[in-house]
Amino acid sequence: MDNLYSLDIKTLSNMLLKKEIKPAELVEDIYKRIQKVEPLIRAYITLTPEEAKKSAEVAERLILEEKATTLTGIPIAVKDNICTLGIKTTCASRILENFIPPYESTVTERLLKAGYVLTGKTNMDEFAMGSSTENSAFGVTRNPWDLQRIPGGSSGGSAAAVSADECIAALGSDTGGSIRQPAALCGVVGLKPTYGSISRYGLVAFASSLDQIGPITKTVFDAAIIMNFIAGHDPKDSTSAPYPPRDFTKALGREIKNLKIGIPEEYFIEGTDREVKEAVLRAVRLLNTMGAPVINISLPHTGYAVATYYILATSEASSNLARYDGVKYGLRINGKDLIDTYMKTRSQGFGDEVKRRIMLGTYALSSGYYEAYYKKAQQVRTLIKRDFEEAFRSVDVIITPTSPTPAFRIGEKVSDPLQMYLSDIFTISVNLAGVPAISIPCGFSSEGLPIGLQIIGRPFDEETILQVAHAYEQATDWHKRRPEI
Repeated sequence: MDNLYSLDIKTLSNMLLKKEIKPAELVEDIYKRIQKVEPLIRAYITLTPEEAKKSAEVAERLILEEKATTLTGIPIAVKDNICTLGIKTTCASRILENFIPPYESTVTERLLKAGYVLTGKTNMDEFAMGSSTENSAFGVTRNPWDLQRIPGGSSGGSAAAVSADECIAALGSDTGGSIRQPAALCGVVGLKPTYGSISRYGLVAFASSLDQIGPITKTVFDAAIIMNFIAGHDPKDSTSAPYPPRDFTKALGREIKNLKIGIPEEYFIEGTDREVKEAVLRAVRLLNTMGAPVINISLPHTGYAVATYYILATSEASSNLARYDGVKYGLRINGKDLIDTYMKTRSQGFGDEVKRRIMLGTYALSSGYYEAYYKKAQQVRTLIKRDFEEAFRSVDVIITPTSPTPAFRIGEKVSDPLQMYLSDIFTISVNLAGVPAISIPCGFSSEGLPIGLQIIGRPFDEETILQVAHAYEQATDWHKRRPEI
């Protein structure tokens, strides 16, 4: 069969389980697609065709023995900051250019048990620091809707790969919007689960109190399917919440009648693109006609979110990235003594954005500034978290734009870090509060660029945001549109 690559997990899983197609056929079709479009998109850092072939054989056996799951034989890409045993994991950085992990991350281990097929490791902003996938040591990934534009970041490779049909789904990580923002700019679905609901074991740390792994998919149903396999407690991760596994697909298809939708005034501010605002408000009106009351709310400390985030995230990065010193693993540039070796390794191994954030974080944590910056930022984080707690007393979900603008041009914001940081203005608060949020397609700009709608939920209530997202998706056809590459 042709064009299997354009189908979703749910459809392909049915075909595989009914033996209408074989896993090897699907893998072959995906790699043909990759050969055709990857030179234009550059979504991957490492492709794994040999491993994929072997996984397809394993999947075939599981299907014949009737031990298959919904993910058996499904080609999925993994962001290159998630450790894969025996397969290069670079974090898009020269310092880890040849690093091959000696262990498997918990999420990929769970996917392996389910019988998935790894297509490869996707490009990203170095160490997940960025909003455009322009900070990779291995080149820029391009947006499938317009090759002159960025795909978003830092999971830009994963979002572009899903959008360009170079995989059926992908895993990304989200520290301040890195799953949702690229999903919005590439016209796909991206879910940032509640902090602690998915194990971070094997995720290379950027900011440990904010990082979270999640799925990037073609449909809301597919996001729920992947959550069924990767969510759940993990004793290897001390921040993993003791929640039992549950079926996230159960809430899909339920009516959203009487579910209250909150619209925060602080998220429809000046500087937000007019077409983005209109598309999101149109989506809200449609949900309202489906029986969901709309309530205006306030999240008063939203204005402090970007500053708070860039103090806390950089402080944690400064601490986490201290381990890359050229001694135990990764790049090593020999100097005349130990200190010189450290300095040469780090100055040649890290890119400009990573160095900028390490310096910001080191400054915020330094003696005399700790109280003024880091401690103050932690206090403001608490206030932002309380804003959400207060809002969720009167509403079930909160709806906002995912990104203030559609995808911007490659190179447009590289020389202006502040403008780049403001790309995540609508996603950052969610990470600071630790709550779940999903981005789904809700329209296109006049230039034909995708626009994303963000639905935010209570902690550990992914079901409700998936329910609302699925209801909207079923009532529209934005998710069915594919870029012509």
